Amino acid sequence: MKPIYVAATSQHVGKTTSTLGLLASLQSRGLKTGYCKPVGQQFIDVGQRRVDKDAILFASAMGFELIPEIHSPVILGKGATTAYLDNPDQFNYETRILKACKILKANHDVVVFEGTGHPGVGTVVGLSNAKVAQMVNSGLIMVVEAGIGNTIDLLELNLALFKQRNIPILGVIVNKALVNKMDKVEHYISQRLGEENIDLLGILPFEEELGLPVMHTIAKAVNAKVVYNEDQLDNKVRDTIAGSLIDLRELRNFNNQLLVVSIPRLDEAMKKLEKVSRLIDTHESPLSGIIVTGQGEFKENQIAYFEQHKIPVLRAMIDTYEAVIKISRIEVKINTRTQWKVQKAIELFQQHVNLDLLLEKMKN
Repeated sequence: MKPIYVAATSQHVGKTTSTLGLLASLQSRGLKTGYCKPVGQQFIDVGQRRVDKDAILFASAMGFELIPEIHSPVILGKGATTAYLDNPDQFNYETRILKACKILKANHDVVVFEGTGHPGVGTVVGLSNAKVAQMVNSGLIMVVEAGIGNTIDLLELNLALFKQRNIPILGVIVNKALVNKMDKVEHYISQRLGEENIDLLGILPFEEELGLPVMHTIAKAVNAKVVYNEDQLDNKVRDTIAGSLIDLRELRNFNNQLLVVSIPRLDEAMKKLEKVSRLIDTHESPLSGIIVTGQGEFKENQIAYFEQHKIPVLRAMIDTYEAVIKISRIEVKINTRTQWKVQKAIELFQQHVNLDLLLEKMKN
Protein backbone atom coordinates (compact mmCIF):
# COMPACT_ATOMS: atom_id res chain seq x y z
CA MET A 1 0.00 0.00 0.00
CA LYS A 2 1.36 3.42 -0.96
CA PRO A 3 2.93 5.44 1.89
CA ILE A 4 1.23 8.66 2.98
CA TYR A 5 2.97 12.00 3.44
CA VAL A 6 1.03 14.48 5.61
CA ALA A 7 1.95 18.10 4.87
CA ALA A 8 0.38 21.42 5.83
CA THR A 9 0.19 24.86 4.30
CA SER A 10 1.88 26.35 7.38
CA GLN A 11 2.67 25.66 11.01
CA HIS A 12 -0.05 25.23 13.62
CA VAL A 13 -2.91 24.38 11.25
CA GLY A 14 -3.44 20.80 12.46
CA LYS A 15 -0.84 18.56 10.82
CA THR A 16 -0.11 16.65 14.03
CA THR A 17 -3.83 16.41 14.85
CA SER A 18 -4.54 14.91 11.43
CA THR A 19 -1.55 12.56 11.56
CA LEU A 20 -2.59 11.21 14.97
CA GLY A 21 -6.11 10.60 13.70
CA LEU A 22 -4.83 9.00 10.53
CA LEU A 23 -2.53 6.53 12.31
CA ALA A 24 -5.18 5.53 14.83
CA SER A 25 -7.79 5.10 12.08
CA LEU A 26 -5.51 2.95 9.92
CA GLN A 27 -4.67 0.80 12.93
CA SER A 28 -8.37 0.41 13.73
CA ARG A 29 -8.80 -1.12 10.24
CA GLY A 30 -6.28 -3.80 11.10
CA LEU A 31 -3.37 -2.26 9.19
CA LYS A 32 0.08 -2.46 10.73
CA THR A 33 0.98 1.21 10.49
CA GLY A 34 4.43 2.78 10.74
CA TYR A 35 5.31 6.40 11.53
CA CYS A 36 8.25 8.62 10.64
CA LYS A 37 9.09 12.31 11.04
CA PRO A 38 11.78 12.44 8.32
CA VAL A 39 12.94 15.99 9.06
CA GLY A 40 12.57 17.47 12.53
CA GLN A 41 13.38 20.84 14.06
CA GLN A 42 12.15 20.81 17.65
CA PHE A 43 13.96 17.99 19.39
CA ILE A 44 14.80 16.32 22.69
CA ASP A 45 18.04 14.51 23.43
CA VAL A 46 17.42 10.79 23.95
CA GLY A 47 20.65 9.09 24.94
CA GLN A 48 23.23 9.98 22.31
CA ARG A 49 20.62 10.93 19.69
CA ARG A 50 18.35 13.89 19.07
CA VAL A 51 14.71 13.01 18.45
CA ASP A 52 11.93 15.21 17.13
CA LYS A 53 9.28 15.98 19.77
CA ASP A 54 6.51 14.72 17.50
CA ALA A 55 8.21 11.34 17.17
CA ILE A 56 8.27 11.06 20.96
CA LEU A 57 4.58 11.99 21.10
CA PHE A 58 3.63 9.39 18.49
CA ALA A 59 5.67 6.63 20.15
CA SER A 60 3.81 7.34 23.40
CA ALA A 61 0.37 7.69 21.81
CA MET A 62 0.60 4.79 19.36
CA GLY A 63 2.58 2.45 21.59
CA PHE A 64 5.66 1.69 19.50
CA GLU A 65 9.30 1.51 20.59
CA LEU A 66 11.04 4.73 19.58
CA ILE A 67 14.15 4.17 17.47
CA PRO A 68 15.64 7.59 16.60
CA GLU A 69 17.32 6.60 13.34
CA ILE A 70 14.05 5.11 12.07
CA HIS A 71 11.36 7.40 13.42
CA SER A 72 13.33 10.69 13.42
CA PRO A 73 16.28 10.26 11.02
CA VAL A 74 17.16 13.92 10.39
CA ILE A 75 17.19 16.80 12.88
CA LEU A 76 17.89 20.34 11.70
CA GLY A 77 18.92 21.94 14.97
CA LYS A 78 20.60 25.25 15.59
CA GLY A 79 23.46 25.81 13.16
CA ALA A 80 22.56 22.85 10.95
CA THR A 81 21.71 24.87 7.86
CA THR A 82 24.88 26.96 7.81
CA ALA A 83 27.00 23.87 8.50
CA TYR A 84 25.33 22.17 5.52
CA LEU A 85 25.80 25.17 3.25
CA ASP A 86 29.48 25.41 4.17
CA ASN A 87 30.12 21.74 3.35
CA PRO A 88 27.09 19.79 2.06
CA ASP A 89 29.19 16.71 1.20
CA GLN A 90 29.68 16.00 4.91
CA PHE A 91 25.98 15.26 5.42
CA ASN A 92 24.12 12.09 4.51
CA TYR A 93 20.58 13.31 5.13
CA GLU A 94 19.02 11.56 2.14
CA THR A 95 20.69 8.27 2.97
CA ARG A 96 19.34 8.40 6.53
CA ILE A 97 15.78 9.02 5.36
CA LEU A 98 15.88 6.33 2.68
CA LYS A 99 17.26 3.79 5.17
CA ALA A 100 14.48 4.58 7.67
CA CYS A 101 11.90 4.36 4.89
CA LYS A 102 13.16 0.95 3.75
CA ILE A 103 12.99 -0.50 7.26
CA LEU A 104 9.51 0.90 7.92
CA LYS A 105 8.10 -0.34 4.61
CA ALA A 106 9.51 -3.81 5.20
CA ASN A 107 7.80 -4.09 8.58
CA HIS A 108 4.44 -2.38 8.05
CA ASP A 109 1.40 -2.55 5.81
CA VAL A 110 1.44 1.24 5.40
CA VAL A 111 3.78 4.03 6.53
CA VAL A 112 2.76 7.58 7.44
CA PHE A 113 5.38 10.31 7.08
CA GLU A 114 4.72 13.57 8.92
CA GLY A 115 6.01 16.74 7.30
CA THR A 116 7.63 19.77 8.90
CA GLY A 117 6.24 23.33 8.85
CA HIS A 118 5.11 24.59 5.45
CA PRO A 119 6.02 22.63 2.27
CA GLY A 120 9.17 24.67 1.61
CA VAL A 121 10.78 24.00 4.99
CA GLY A 122 14.03 22.08 4.55
CA THR A 123 14.75 23.36 1.05
CA VAL A 124 18.00 24.92 2.25
CA VAL A 125 19.45 21.46 2.90
CA GLY A 126 17.79 19.81 -0.10
CA LEU A 127 14.97 18.32 1.97
CA SER A 128 11.81 20.30 1.27
CA ASN A 129 8.61 18.48 2.15
CA ALA A 130 7.94 17.90 -1.54
CA LYS A 131 11.43 16.49 -2.10
CA VAL A 132 11.12 14.11 0.86
CA ALA A 133 7.66 12.97 -0.26
CA GLN A 134 9.19 12.15 -3.65
CA MET A 135 12.12 10.32 -2.06
CA VAL A 136 9.86 7.99 -0.06
CA ASN A 137 7.49 7.51 -3.04
CA SER A 138 4.40 8.57 -1.12
CA GLY A 139 1.03 10.06 -1.85
CA LEU A 140 0.12 13.40 -0.28
CA ILE A 141 -2.49 14.57 2.19
CA MET A 142 -2.48 18.36 2.53
CA VAL A 143 -3.86 19.97 5.70
CA VAL A 144 -5.10 23.56 5.53
CA GLU A 145 -6.88 25.87 7.94
CA ALA A 146 -10.55 26.53 7.25
CA GLY A 147 -11.76 29.47 5.21
CA ILE A 148 -12.66 30.01 1.59
CA GLY A 149 -10.62 32.58 -0.31
CA ASN A 150 -7.44 32.35 1.73
CA THR A 151 -7.75 28.57 1.99
CA ILE A 152 -8.03 28.14 -1.77
CA ASP A 153 -5.10 30.52 -2.32
CA LEU A 154 -2.90 28.60 0.13
CA LEU A 155 -3.82 25.26 -1.39
CA GLU A 156 -2.96 26.48 -4.90
CA LEU A 157 0.41 27.80 -3.74
CA ASN A 158 1.43 24.84 -1.58
CA LEU A 159 0.16 22.01 -3.75
CA ALA A 160 2.21 23.41 -6.64
CA LEU A 161 5.47 22.24 -5.03
CA PHE A 162 4.21 18.65 -4.92
CA LYS A 163 2.68 18.78 -8.40
CA GLN A 164 6.07 19.80 -9.80
CA ARG A 165 7.44 16.49 -8.55
CA ASN A 166 4.43 14.49 -9.80
CA ILE A 167 3.44 13.38 -6.30
CA PRO A 168 -0.06 11.84 -6.22
CA ILE A 169 -2.45 13.99 -4.20
CA LEU A 170 -4.57 11.66 -2.07
CA GLY A 171 -6.72 14.51 -0.81
CA VAL A 172 -7.13 17.58 1.37
CA ILE A 173 -8.18 17.90 5.01
CA VAL A 174 -9.57 21.25 6.16
CA ASN A 175 -9.08 21.95 9.86
CA LYS A 176 -10.49 24.37 12.46
CA ALA A 177 -13.78 25.14 10.71
CA LEU A 178 -16.39 27.02 12.70
CA VAL A 179 -19.34 24.66 13.15
CA ASN A 180 -21.87 27.11 11.71
CA LYS A 181 -19.75 27.57 8.56
CA MET A 182 -18.76 23.97 7.84
CA ASP A 183 -21.38 23.45 5.12
CA LYS A 184 -20.40 26.66 3.36
CA VAL A 185 -16.69 25.82 3.53
CA GLU A 186 -17.34 22.29 2.24
CA HIS A 187 -19.40 23.58 -0.70
CA TYR A 188 -16.80 26.03 -2.01
CA ILE A 189 -13.64 24.03 -1.23
CA SER A 190 -15.12 20.87 -2.79
CA GLN A 191 -16.12 22.88 -5.85
CA ARG A 192 -12.61 24.30 -6.29
CA LEU A 193 -10.81 21.01 -5.63
CA GLY A 194 -13.16 19.21 -8.00
CA GLU A 195 -11.93 21.38 -10.84
CA GLU A 196 -8.51 19.74 -10.36
CA ASN A 197 -9.84 16.26 -9.57
CA ILE A 198 -8.65 16.47 -5.96
CA ASP A 199 -10.76 14.93 -3.19
CA LEU A 200 -11.80 16.74 -0.03
CA LEU A 201 -11.27 14.01 2.57
CA GLY A 202 -12.92 15.86 5.41
CA ILE A 203 -13.47 19.03 7.39
CA LEU A 204 -12.59 19.04 11.08
CA PRO A 205 -14.48 21.51 13.29
CA PHE A 206 -12.69 24.05 15.45
CA GLU A 207 -12.22 22.49 18.89
CA GLU A 208 -11.33 24.92 21.65
CA GLU A 209 -9.96 22.18 23.92
CA LEU A 210 -7.12 21.43 21.50
CA GLY A 211 -5.90 25.01 21.78
CA LEU A 212 -5.68 25.14 25.58
CA PRO A 213 -2.20 25.22 27.15
CA VAL A 214 -1.36 23.40 30.38
CA MET A 215 0.46 24.86 33.37
CA HIS A 216 3.70 23.10 32.45
CA THR A 217 3.77 24.95 29.11
CA ILE A 218 3.01 28.23 30.82
CA ALA A 219 5.76 27.71 33.40
CA LYS A 220 8.29 27.33 30.58
CA ALA A 221 6.96 30.38 28.73
CA VAL A 222 7.51 32.71 31.69
CA ASN A 223 10.58 30.88 33.04
CA ALA A 224 8.84 30.37 36.37
CA LYS A 225 9.75 28.23 39.38
CA VAL A 226 7.07 25.90 40.79
CA VAL A 227 6.69 26.48 44.53
CA TYR A 228 3.50 24.57 45.33
CA ASN A 229 1.70 21.52 43.88
CA GLU A 230 4.11 20.62 41.11
CA ASP A 231 2.11 17.44 40.49
CA GLN A 232 -0.76 19.57 39.11
CA LEU A 233 1.12 21.04 36.13
CA ASP A 234 -1.10 19.16 33.66
CA ASN A 235 -4.03 21.45 34.58
CA LYS A 236 -5.45 23.03 31.44
CA VAL A 237 -5.88 26.81 31.22
CA ARG A 238 -8.84 28.39 29.47
CA ASP A 239 -8.31 32.08 30.28
CA THR A 240 -5.83 34.35 32.00
CA ILE A 241 -6.86 37.02 34.52
CA ALA A 242 -4.75 39.71 36.13
CA GLY A 243 -5.16 39.95 39.89
CA SER A 244 -5.99 43.63 39.78
CA LEU A 245 -8.67 43.15 37.10
CA ILE A 246 -10.83 40.32 38.44
CA ASP A 247 -14.40 40.86 37.28
CA LEU A 248 -16.85 38.95 39.46
CA ARG A 249 -19.56 38.90 36.81
CA GLU A 250 -17.27 37.30 34.24
CA LEU A 251 -15.78 34.76 36.63
CA ARG A 252 -19.18 33.30 37.50
CA ASN A 253 -19.22 31.63 34.08
CA PHE A 254 -15.66 30.35 33.87
CA ASN A 255 -13.34 27.67 35.24
CA ASN A 256 -9.78 26.67 34.37
CA GLN A 257 -8.58 30.21 35.03
CA LEU A 258 -4.93 31.26 35.40
CA LEU A 259 -4.41 34.05 37.92
CA VAL A 260 -1.39 36.30 37.33
CA VAL A 261 -0.86 38.59 40.32
CA SER A 262 1.85 40.48 42.16
CA ILE A 263 2.40 39.28 45.71
CA PRO A 264 1.17 42.52 47.33
CA ARG A 265 -2.18 42.03 45.55
CA LEU A 266 -2.53 38.31 46.21
CA ASP A 267 -4.71 38.69 49.30
CA GLU A 268 -7.10 41.04 47.50
CA ALA A 269 -7.36 38.66 44.56
CA MET A 270 -8.04 35.66 46.80
CA LYS A 271 -10.83 37.51 48.61
CA LYS A 272 -12.50 38.23 45.27
CA LEU A 273 -12.17 34.59 44.26
CA GLU A 274 -13.69 33.39 47.52
CA LYS A 275 -16.56 35.82 46.98
CA VAL A 276 -17.11 34.29 43.55
CA SER A 277 -17.27 30.83 45.11
CA ARG A 278 -19.92 31.98 47.57
CA LEU A 279 -21.96 33.67 44.85
CA ILE A 280 -22.13 30.53 42.73
CA ASP A 281 -22.52 28.30 45.79
CA THR A 282 -19.42 26.16 45.35
CA HIS A 283 -16.46 25.22 47.49
CA GLU A 284 -14.27 24.80 44.41
CA SER A 285 -11.74 27.32 43.15
CA PRO A 286 -12.01 28.52 39.53
CA LEU A 287 -8.21 28.44 39.23
CA SER A 288 -6.03 26.03 37.26
CA GLY A 289 -2.94 27.80 38.53
CA ILE A 290 -1.40 30.99 39.89
CA ILE A 291 1.64 32.95 38.71
CA VAL A 292 2.96 35.24 41.42
CA THR A 293 5.28 38.11 40.53
CA GLY A 294 7.34 40.43 42.69
CA GLN A 295 9.26 40.02 45.95
CA GLY A 296 7.81 38.84 49.25
CA GLU A 297 6.73 35.82 51.26
CA PHE A 298 3.44 33.93 51.17
CA LYS A 299 1.09 34.19 54.14
CA GLU A 300 -0.27 31.17 55.98
CA ASN A 301 -3.83 31.71 54.73
CA GLN A 302 -2.55 31.88 51.14
CA ILE A 303 -0.59 28.63 51.48
CA ALA A 304 -3.66 26.99 53.03
CA TYR A 305 -5.73 28.04 49.98
CA PHE A 306 -3.13 26.62 47.57
CA GLU A 307 -3.05 23.29 49.40
CA GLN A 308 -6.81 23.03 49.93
CA HIS A 309 -7.54 23.42 46.21
CA LYS A 310 -4.37 21.71 44.91
CA ILE A 311 -3.44 24.76 42.83
CA PRO A 312 0.01 24.85 41.21
CA VAL A 313 1.74 28.10 42.18
CA LEU A 314 4.61 29.56 40.16
CA ARG A 315 7.01 32.38 41.01
CA ALA A 316 8.12 34.47 38.01
CA MET A 317 10.86 37.11 38.05
CA ILE A 318 8.99 39.41 35.66
CA ASP A 319 6.13 41.83 36.21
CA THR A 320 2.47 40.91 35.84
CA TYR A 321 2.03 42.70 32.51
CA GLU A 322 5.05 40.99 30.92
CA ALA A 323 3.85 37.59 32.18
CA VAL A 324 0.41 38.08 30.62
CA ILE A 325 1.99 39.12 27.29
CA LYS A 326 4.28 36.07 27.21
CA ILE A 327 1.37 33.74 27.97
CA SER A 328 -0.74 35.29 25.21
CA ARG A 329 2.00 34.43 22.68
CA ILE A 330 2.19 30.73 23.51
CA GLU A 331 1.81 28.44 20.49
CA VAL A 332 0.00 25.35 21.75
CA LYS A 333 0.88 21.91 20.36
CA ILE A 334 -0.27 18.45 21.32
CA ASN A 335 2.45 16.79 23.42
CA THR A 336 3.04 13.88 25.77
CA ARG A 337 1.57 15.82 28.71
CA THR A 338 -1.78 16.29 26.98
CA GLN A 339 -3.08 12.78 26.39
CA TRP A 340 -6.66 14.10 26.50
CA LYS A 341 -5.79 16.14 23.37
CA VAL A 342 -4.46 13.02 21.64
CA GLN A 343 -7.76 11.21 22.18
CA LYS A 344 -9.77 14.25 21.09
CA ALA A 345 -7.71 14.57 17.89
CA ILE A 346 -8.33 10.92 17.07
CA GLU A 347 -12.06 11.24 17.70
CA LEU A 348 -12.34 14.33 15.47
CA PHE A 349 -10.52 12.62 12.62
CA GLN A 350 -12.60 9.47 12.83
CA GLN A 351 -15.85 11.45 12.92
CA HIS A 352 -15.10 13.84 10.07
CA VAL A 353 -12.63 12.26 7.63
CA ASN A 354 -13.66 9.78 4.91
CA LEU A 355 -11.16 7.00 5.55
CA ASP A 356 -12.79 4.66 3.01
CA LEU A 357 -12.19 7.22 0.27
CA LEU A 358 -8.57 7.61 1.36
CA LEU A 359 -7.95 3.85 1.40
CA GLU A 360 -9.39 3.56 -2.08
CA LYS A 361 -7.08 6.31 -3.32
CA MET A 362 -4.07 4.61 -1.72
CA LYS A 363 -4.67 1.43 -3.72
CA ASN A 364 -4.60 3.23 -7.06
